[in-house]
Amino acid sequence: MTKAVVITGSPKKTSRLNGPVVYVISDLELKGCDVSHVVVADLPAEDLLYANFTSDAIIHATQLVKDADIVVVATQVYKASYTGVLKCFLDLVPERGLAGKKVLPLAMGGTTAHLLMLEFALKPVLSVLGANAIEQGVFIQDKQVVRAADDSFELGEDCKLRLDQAVEGLLEGVTIEQVV
Repeated sequence: MTKAVVITGSPKKTSRLNGPVVYVISDLELKGCDVSHVVVADLPAEDLLYANFTSDAIIHATQLVKDADIVVVATQVYKASYTGVLKCFLDLVPERGLAGKKVLPLAMGGTTAHLLMLEFALKPVLSVLGANAIEQGVFIQDKQVVRAADDSFELGEDCKLRLDQAVEGLLEGVTIEQVV
């Protein structure tokens, strides 16, 4: 079965970024992928900040990345770049840890002025980690994701369409073995 890992690089567990992330996870699962989810904010902060490669939580999270065929990296845009907690986690992914994997960058920001962050901040780091099959990426404006009264998220139709297209591109050429 094709393994996917979604890395959520938000410092806030209640972030609106969770809306698109849950949408992508559901889409990948519906298409037959075995999906794991690394929520960087759930990892021990001290292990992230001090690059504790021997931490059980870090070993487990980086093993999920190692075992994956597909990696989705999701972040908000802070100060024209990806989040600091995401950077701390990516620093713990082994050298060439994304080699041979298809990678989808996903970013959420306040204005389209942050759109180029995908190309000029996130993709170079993913490349350094060995990713050579990086999809175009999806940038979502904050206003395209609305928190509902029950704390779920409603995504705009354009947002859903672009996420659907990104997942299709991500899975293009990947053989998905259905478990019966």
